[in-house]
Amino acid sequence: MKFFQLMSALRKFHLLTASRVAIDLCSWSIAIYIAARLRLDPNDIDSLHVVTKGLIIFAPLLVSVGLITGIYRRHFRYGSFEEVAALAITVSVSVSIHWTINQYCAASYQVPKSSIIIGGAFGFLMMGGARYFWRLLIDSSLRPSLDETQATLVYGAGAGGTEIIRSLRRNPQSPLFPVGILDDDPFKRRLRISGVQVLGSRANLEDAIKSTKAKVLLIAIPSATADTTSELIRLARAHNLEPKILPSVVELLTQGVSISDIRDPTEEDLLGRHQIATDLQSIARYVTEKRILVTGAGGSIGSEICRQLLAFNPKNIYLLDRDESGLHQTRLSMYGDALLDTEDVVLVDIRDEEALHHHFARIQPEVVFHAAALKHLPLLEQFPEEALKTNIYGTANLLRASVKFKVETFVNISTDKAANPSSNLGKSKFICEQLTASAAKLSSDTQYLSVRFGNVLGSRGSVLISFREQIRNGGPVTVTHPDVTRFFMTVSEAVQLVIQAGAIGKSGETLVLDMGKPVRILDVAQEMVRASKKPIEIVFTGLRTGEKLHEVLFSDVEAGARPIHPLVMHVSVEPLEVDLLSNSQQTLLSLRNAFESL
Repeated sequence: MKFFQLMSALRKFHLLTASRVAIDLCSWSIAIYIAARLRLDPNDIDSLHVVTKGLIIFAPLLVSVGLITGIYRRHFRYGSFEEVAALAITVSVSVSIHWTINQYCAASYQVPKSSIIIGGAFGFLMMGGARYFWRLLIDSSLRPSLDETQATLVYGAGAGGTEIIRSLRRNPQSPLFPVGILDDDPFKRRLRISGVQVLGSRANLEDAIKSTKAKVLLIAIPSATADTTSELIRLARAHNLEPKILPSVVELLTQGVSISDIRDPTEEDLLGRHQIATDLQSIARYVTEKRILVTGAGGSIGSEICRQLLAFNPKNIYLLDRDESGLHQTRLSMYGDALLDTEDVVLVDIRDEEALHHHFARIQPEVVFHAAALKHLPLLEQFPEEALKTNIYGTANLLRASVKFKVETFVNISTDKAANPSSNLGKSKFICEQLTASAAKLSSDTQYLSVRFGNVLGSRGSVLISFREQIRNGGPVTVTHPDVTRFFMTVSEAVQLVIQAGAIGKSGETLVLDMGKPVRILDVAQEMVRASKKPIEIVFTGLRTGEKLHEVLFSDVEAGARPIHPLVMHVSVEPLEVDLLSNSQQTLLSLRNAFESL
């Protein structure tokens, strides 16, 4: 069976090759006939005889050279620029050899030298023209039907836009059909790409919509800043266009632009989050081949830390949490299995100091990422004792175990609510920063630091998750205050900078991640409602107890500096005066007093 399939493929291959050779020889024959008629007096020479004599030598030459250059061995897509370049070489070499041989032929076989040169030039044009015509036929047959696609304006006439326009116009299954291009570069006005014209800049969007009846705006600038992408998404929706985007340059590094890369905007795109760059070598130095323990591994931040650490080849990653379902999900996302019978899964509550010491003795971690915490502000306002027990006592337990078992690097995950704290959550996390700074003083050859950042997009309990669920249920969407603002980061970039911070921070510092501009929550709610195309009401509920109208990244007495990474600021936090190595009642009372006095 395979033999017959192979023979069938070979026959098809030879037929295609023979047809291409035949087209080229016909083109050259016509070209040299025209050249002979133009060059010589028709009464003095039989042009058909010139063609016949020329073919005797040129035909085998063209085929031989074409096989060497690859145009007859299907090395190139038919009609492509690469094939035309190879065709130029093939014709040039063949004509040169033919001209040389012609000088030594018997007089009866000689062809006028000028006919060889002129015929070669005409032949190249005709062979190239045949390929171009064939390419047009192929492109026309692949063009999607306008009746089955959405008319699309493409924003961006650069490399990304050019490639995606060609892909969209050559795929019969494409759901989008480019009808116009917008670009803010004045030098690209009236440029055409695959027959699609640049109609102006974003200022001409309304006129472009009227002239093309477009329904979609495809943002095809992979190098666009997050702010630009966010602005274009809003502009599209303001003109009742459905926005689509291509991923960033970083996402497209390993592959070309294709239709499958086109996606709907996410909340991250809408909020204008930037792509960050991390120093992978500095990270690798402190985590590669190390035993790493991640607390809160079942949560949004902890699980992402675990997944990203895999890229740095640690010796072991131990997942610690009191949530068995969270541990199951994290283990599954990391390794594709979640039997929960491996030693790297640790089901422990950080309030249980005895259990913590048992597992620290077994694991002997060298690096600890502490992401375990209670984080819901309204709940902790109702139950302050839980903030004290988990966030403060639990962190103290971890720090004592880390100091006792000589952990080299300890990274405490904090929050922007720790700056000028007004809630039980913020107060408890600020004390955790102070405790981490206290632990840093106990050893000169270790690195104990905190990392502070704001809301994480897509994390459990985040405002975007709440909005999405409220919209799914038909509303209303609840916003605390029309002017309330918050800092946002994607979970991926937050964790990248957390891991980076462990490489660049000094022991005892709190590192504050650059969150960009604060975002007005009402704007986010309005955009998400607009994107849903549902008539959903937005209701204001009022600020909750302990909640700020505007979060800040630094307290009134803190000043940040960026000595190493442009997105990481370093601040000094005063250590808490407490006997951290003791878990006596006096230590617990000191921690309680510190919490209640804030």
